[in-house]
Amino acid sequence: MTSARDELLYLPLGGVGEIGMNLSLYGWQGRWLMVDLGVTFADASTPGIDLIVPDPRFIAERLDALDGVVLTHAHEDHLGAVPYLWRRLRCPVYATPFSAAVLRNKLGETGLRDEVDVVEIPSGGRFDVGAFDVEYVPVAHSIPEAHSLAIRTPAGLVVHTGDWKLDPDPVVGATTDEAAFWRLGEEGVLAMVGDSTNVVVEGESGSEGAVRESLIGLLDECRGKIFVALFASNIARVATVAAAAEAAGRRAVLVGTSLERYTSAARETGHLTDDVEFLDPEEAEGMASDELLYLCTGCQGEPRAAMARIVGGGRNGIRIEPGDTVVFSSKMIPGNERAIGRLHSEILRQGADLLTSRDHFVHVSGHPCRDEVRKMYGWLRPEIAIPVHGEDRHLDSHAALAEELGVPQIARVNNGDLVRLAPGPAEVIETVFSGRLFVDGRLMLEADDPVLRSRRKLMRDGAVMVTVMLDAAGRLIGRPQIAAPGVFDREADADDIEAMRDAIAKDVANLPKRKRDDDKALTEQLRRTVRGRVRELRGKRPLIDVHVERA
Repeated sequence: MTSARDELLYLPLGGVGEIGMNLSLYGWQGRWLMVDLGVTFADASTPGIDLIVPDPRFIAERLDALDGVVLTHAHEDHLGAVPYLWRRLRCPVYATPFSAAVLRNKLGETGLRDEVDVVEIPSGGRFDVGAFDVEYVPVAHSIPEAHSLAIRTPAGLVVHTGDWKLDPDPVVGATTDEAAFWRLGEEGVLAMVGDSTNVVVEGESGSEGAVRESLIGLLDECRGKIFVALFASNIARVATVAAAAEAAGRRAVLVGTSLERYTSAARETGHLTDDVEFLDPEEAEGMASDELLYLCTGCQGEPRAAMARIVGGGRNGIRIEPGDTVVFSSKMIPGNERAIGRLHSEILRQGADLLTSRDHFVHVSGHPCRDEVRKMYGWLRPEIAIPVHGEDRHLDSHAALAEELGVPQIARVNNGDLVRLAPGPAEVIETVFSGRLFVDGRLMLEADDPVLRSRRKLMRDGAVMVTVMLDAAGRLIGRPQIAAPGVFDREADADDIEAMRDAIAKDVANLPKRKRDDDKALTEQLRRTVRGRVRELRGKRPLIDVHVERA
């Protein structure tokens, strides 16, 4: 490791080759600055897991050298891991007022609100974090107070774009400060570490103001109840839908805990004014269907979110009925296609009209398309381009665009690649450990944890649990007890279960007494018998658990 010398280093531990779970480190003379600390969400391959966070092992082993964490904005994939990982880091956290309000709310849920040093920095502020001179540069995004970072060291200036876009009418929050980026370009930018999410899309991402006009016209034509599923953090969209509800003569109702939290933080920091009014679900009871519009969490098909619960039978007495309209004012995040597809199908089966971005103008992205990225490179004119925040196809496309635009050096990196930015040409000088941790209730599990392995196997192949009772002579007392969730149905497969009981009883009777007296040997023999019978009957390899009890 060469970080103690006069070298400027960049190290991503999350957010490269993936969308979500962002964690970046910058190193200078043995000191480190962390940018963002986010989560990604579990899927069917991680049953029972709540969230996934980056493994901070590299920096946790160097805590004396970590000067602080700077948050670019309040999206979960950029700050959501702070409550889960802060005890491993124990350093100051820097954020603008809205991000700080969201974070303090989350810290309160984990008992850390009074323990974490959250340092509020005004939008556009410039401040020191140990060895690093950091400036917040305002950008438009799908959340208030998003910022790029200008990180200055004696070795050079790095611009970490975070999530951004160009939007002349963002509805809530600032426009992207083009003059500030031009000023940084004039100062001289060593490296741009840039968002790649939409770089595969030509053109521009579009304006929130245009979505507002579209939704006002669209929702005015709807009858029955209206449900709008959206990202809870998209305060501009929340304000847009509230305006559309008012224009249609409806009252807007918030449904979902995260919506309540984000709107509360927005009011606290002045991003939602008192004239934007919402009802609680209880206040809407008894009102006519065509007087109501429900804003709901769960636009990604999350099973425990408001939209899925309403579709699944009702939440707080709120149900979808024939003639209602459901609008998904969001994009489909890769990996969520099946969950969203199932939710859409069930909505249509219940007789509601379904409106999505595929056939109506109800959403614009919060990330820059190709023309916007071109403009950013034109302002900054960096010596080095480092594509981040995207899957491989996004990163490759971003790297190709940077080369097309004449950027002298392009560093195509992966999580764990330690990049020397200066002095000399940008290059990967080492690959360090990077990985994932799995939030499982109150526990934090590593990827190879046996609990996770067993859970995946249980989900895939089921389990067979066998209990046998022996007397002092090693003879079987009664019939073996068998439970086989996910393998056999107790009633429909009664004959197969009985045949397995016979095989186990025969095994016990035929074993020599010395093996019947040895719990370990008996358990292993019965496990082999059960495994063979299940493979013969079902062609599966379930988890097998054998209990030997003695009278």
